[in-house]
Amino acid sequence: MASTTYLAPSILLHRGWNESSYVWSPFVTKVEARMRFAGLSYKQTAGSPRTAPKGKIPYIELSQKGSDPELIGDSSQIIERLVNDGLLPDLNAKLGPVERAHDMALRALLEDKLYFYQGYEKWHENYYAMRDHSLSSIPYPIRIIVGLLAYRKTMTTLYGQGSGRFSGQEIAGFRENIWANIEALLVDSRKKSAGSKEDAKCFWVLGGDGPSEADAVLYGFIIGALICFAAPVSQRVVRTFPVIKEYAQRIHDRYFPDYTGWNESYHGD
Repeated sequence: MASTTYLAPSILLHRGWNESSYVWSPFVTKVEARMRFAGLSYKQTAGSPRTAPKGKIPYIELSQKGSDPELIGDSSQIIERLVNDGLLPDLNAKLGPVERAHDMALRALLEDKLYFYQGYEKWHENYYAMRDHSLSSIPYPIRIIVGLLAYRKTMTTLYGQGSGRFSGQEIAGFRENIWANIEALLVDSRKKSAGSKEDAKCFWVLGGDGPSEADAVLYGFIIGALICFAAPVSQRVVRTFPVIKEYAQRIHDRYFPDYTGWNESYHGD
């Protein structure tokens, strides 16, 4: 019987911008970090929400020889699919029930709380910077109209979600409190990881020998805060926490050496 050779599907990541550097979206960096933690090869392109299966960035295109390409949207569903297909390891497989709960709670804090607090800062408090960056591919006269529609949709979502019912000062306090607690958690994690042989150059948010799912999410949000000049207050706050920056710098140096760091891409306050 003739043997067959399995060819892993090629992965094309649609990330909003076709450039070899970080983008503002924490969810794009989350997916990239997840693949780079495992050494999984992928290519990247800009893509568009108009062609995305969930109507948002990021999404991936899986292409297997002899089959039509398959589009998969939503960062969590992308990772779940790649794990189920055996292309990525299950980072949480070795976690106990308490650690799994902590991991899930941390991801929810960032994706279901901090994301909306930062969305208020970007779209309401720094509208023009956010509009002109996120809609940079749209010609300027049209960008004005699309930007206003995006602003209205964002603020309606924030009000319905609950964040938009608070003042800007209150939301800023919520954001800073989250980052202060992340700093305290990473200080403790670094102590637990001291002397670890595996992944010695990095320490991980749960204090283990390797990353969990929460690390990909956390890294995405840290990078998003450090490079996004439409969120200057968040940028300043994150830069005041030395262990958060050290955590991100170690991951950057090991897994993203080809990308421009935040010191070089910083656009000022």
